[in-house]
Amino acid sequence: MPKSTVTFMCSECGGESLRWAGQCPHCQAWNTLQEFQVRKAGPGRKQAPAAPQSTGSRAVPLSDVESEAAPRRALAWGELNRVLGGGVVPGSVVLVGGEPGVGKSTLLMHAAQQVAANGGRVLYASGEESPQQVRMRAARLGPLSSGILLLAETDLDTICEAIRAEAPQLAIVDSIQTVTDAGFEGGAGSVTQVRESAARFMRLAKEIGVPIFLVGHVTKEGAIAGPRVLEHIVDTVLYLEGDRRQELRILRAMKNRFGSAEEIGVFAMGEAGLEEVPDPSAALLGNAAVAAAGTAVVVVLEGTRPLLIELQSLVNTTDNNYPPRRIVSGMDINRLHMIVAVLEKRASTKLEKSDIFVNVAGGIRITEPAADLGLALSIYSNTRDRPLPDGLVVIGELGLAGEVRRVGQLDRRLQEAARHGLTRALIPAGAKAGRPAGLEVVEVRSLAEAISAAFSSPMRSGAFIREAEASVT
Repeated sequence: MPKSTVTFMCSECGGESLRWAGQCPHCQAWNTLQEFQVRKAGPGRKQAPAAPQSTGSRAVPLSDVESEAAPRRALAWGELNRVLGGGVVPGSVVLVGGEPGVGKSTLLMHAAQQVAANGGRVLYASGEESPQQVRMRAARLGPLSSGILLLAETDLDTICEAIRAEAPQLAIVDSIQTVTDAGFEGGAGSVTQVRESAARFMRLAKEIGVPIFLVGHVTKEGAIAGPRVLEHIVDTVLYLEGDRRQELRILRAMKNRFGSAEEIGVFAMGEAGLEEVPDPSAALLGNAAVAAAGTAVVVVLEGTRPLLIELQSLVNTTDNNYPPRRIVSGMDINRLHMIVAVLEKRASTKLEKSDIFVNVAGGIRITEPAADLGLALSIYSNTRDRPLPDGLVVIGELGLAGEVRRVGQLDRRLQEAARHGLTRALIPAGAKAGRPAGLEVVEVRSLAEAISAAFSSPMRSGAFIREAEASVT
């Protein structure tokens, strides 16, 4: 029997410790160390093959290293190719995570069908569903293909042997939390099993050049279950996001050794499975509110792609003695707190007794500050009960002094706004950007100027209006 030793691993940083402690000695997180077994090969057992080394064991000059320009396998969906960095890289291991029911298995079955349709072979190892269930899903998504080989198995050795024997153009394991290695203690999904299974799949992929896609469950916090070292082992980490009650799904690259880690792909879930959305801005603005107070259109960048997004806010003044509520969906709540403080200080807007609700339409999550000015104008329009003008797009970062700061790649943002028929844009002053045809561009230096430009006759109120008039003159 193989010998094993006991050690402890942090579920946050993947650091190891020889004994349990309440606090991780590496990342200082509390109650994250979990026990797992490390197996040593016995006399009659061979060690798992290590990943091949292209340069041997001696150090060589970087200029002498041969580049391995392995051709990527492009899929039929451009959205999926975009997130992967241009297609599937041979020998890569891709981890796909997401909430239960969001469409991870559906997405990978679509990918399997696209590879099989081009004459490739796919090995689909299912550890959660029976062969009949997998067949029903495949039949719902499209015609069945003989190029997709189904293996209902959870044993790690059996799955690896099947991949090695079949040498498919794509292998899918659904899911990594169901795979077990008989040589280790612990049930399926434990830290030991997940870590060792992922490492074994990585070594196999590099050895024989077969790309392997792993499905990963997520915890209630939204992170992939198991140690964070699982994400460090694989080449690419993708998250499929979206509300199961909504149509749109966002595939986001969180890590990618073969491309940008900031790209997203947009899909729509329908009766026949997923469909790619090549023009996300049109889809996101398709149900935009018309002339409603608190609605603003902003342009954010996801990787290299500009997206037109509708921001909605609702300000409700209350007379109770409880602290006001600040609820945000799709943005960082700390960013909202900062913008509210700037509005109160620089625009004389009373919000200390108002509940504020913010929603980013379409399920997109905004992480860049280019939407600050749009959110500020959205909240301001609520307090005055006046909608922003139709056809207006707002671009700009908001500083603590109320100044509007420049943002990157403004040309792309303006071109995207003009392409979708918007007629007026508020941008930071001094930004060097082109002026697309049909789009009136107004430069503003401060929040006061932005409010004056957005509302033709703003309500006058003390210090704010004096600041606005001074900045305009």
